[in-house]
This record gives sequence, C-alpha cells and structure tokens, in this order.
Amino acid sequence: MIRTKFPLYFVLLFTVTLLFSCAARKQHALFNAPSDIVTDTIKQVYVVNDQGLSDIYYKIKVNDQLAVRNVQNPEFGAVGGTSATGVAISSNSQGGSSQNVLSYPVEPDGMVNLPAIGKVQVQGLTRREAAIKIQEIYKTKLLKDPIIELTVVNLKVTLLGEFGKQGNFLLEKENTDLIEIIGEAGGISKIADPKSLKIIRGDRSNPEIIYVNLNDINSLASKKLILQNHDIIVLQQTKGQALSDRLQSFNNIVQPLLVFVNVATLIFALTR
Repeated sequence: MIRTKFPLYFVLLFTVTLLFSCAARKQHALFNAPSDIVTDTIKQVYVVNDQGLSDIYYKIKVNDQLAVRNVQNPEFGAVGGTSATGVAISSNSQGGSSQNVLSYPVEPDGMVNLPAIGKVQVQGLTRREAAIKIQEIYKTKLLKDPIIELTVVNLKVTLLGEFGKQGNFLLEKENTDLIEIIGEAGGISKIADPKSLKIIRGDRSNPEIIYVNLNDINSLASKKLILQNHDIIVLQQTKGQALSDRLQSFNNIVQPLLVFVNVATLIFALTR
C-alpha cells in the first residue's frame, strides 16, 4: 500500500511545484497587457490605443523647473548656490553624472522669477522660445552678448528591464528619441528580446502602448519614437532566457525534494 501511494504523492507534489514556478515567473514580467502577443509578429512599430502625434516641441507648463545658464559665463545660474526663487535640485539620472542644478519654478501665473531681471512669462513657450526671450532680456538689462541655455529639469522617462542601466533619464533637449535614451542607458543587454520593447505613454488608466521591433532599421523612422515626459520604456528578456530562468528556478526547488525522495527510498528499502 505504501508503494502505490508514495509515487502518486511525488507526482502530485511535482505538478504543484511546476505550476507554482510558472506562476512566479509570470509575476516578474513587467506591465503585462493583452496586446503583448503582437511582439512575436510586429515588423516595425505597432500602436495600441493610438492617441495621435502630440506637439514634438514641449511647451513649458506651470510647476516646471527651469535651469537657466549663460554659456558665455558658466558660473552664472548654473550649479549650486542659493537664490530667493531658485531651488537646488539633483539632476542625477542613471545615465549621467549627479550634480545640484539651480532651477527656478514656473509659478501659477505662468512666470519664472529669475535673478536680476525678475519675472518672465514662459508658460506655453517651447524651451528654445523661452531661452531666446530670456536671453534678450538679460542682454538688454544686464549681460553682454549672453548665450542662454534653458533646460526643463523635471522632464524624464523611465527605463525598466533589459537595458545596460535602468532608472529615470532626463529629457534634456528637444525631440529626444528612443535610440538616444537607449544609448544613454548603455544599450540593451545580451538577453534582451529586441522585438519586445514597448513604450507606455499618456494616461495611466488608459495608456497608449507603442510596440517597437528594434531588429528592423525602418522602425527608426516612426515619429512615435520621439519621447514624451513620463514615458515608461520596458524591454523584456528573450523567451529562451525566460525558459532558462524558469527551469533554473524549478531546479532549485526540485533538487532538495529529490534528495528527500532518495533518502526516503533508501530508508524504505533498508527497513523492508
């Protein structure tokens, strides 16, 4: 009777362990969506819940943080220091060096309060338009031939998964595209699946999902690859690597069980 029940018990335990291992592996996949099945078949770029093309030139908004620097005099408004209106914030991202950049908030009235020249209306302007406007005011009131560089330091995207580096990356210039950010992140890992990249964009409750096949050079022509503030970029590992990880996880669980079974079998044989 013991001989018939013991193998059955082991088979049931083996089955439960396998199912548990598969479920645990699935939980590690990031931001699953029903449309993810298209990653096996997309040729270039495929968009789910397409929300059209937004203005590729970012327009400054209330509560944005602006870093203003005179290229002719790098010490002017650049790094460190304090101001009545400026806030020293960290510009650290996984792709660049960390430093405290003196930035100035865009206030509810749409203006930014800058040293020496006071309030300047910037809401609704692109970064270039705002830089030119501020440059002209400084040239008129204070500085000789200034060259103003303006950065919106709160604009960022998040990279997760099989990249050289993960984390938040600043959108420091106009029209930053996907490939530039991947370059900042150190490329993709050896176990990344180039067909599995997706960009999650817009309203988190009803996002636009952009699938990109990095294997096809024609994907680079898509304007959807111009990144927007708060984009989430996810890259999964290959199916082969996922299977290998699953088998390794399963093996780590089964090995102790096999030792137990061997010992139990030996004891059973010796006590017959």
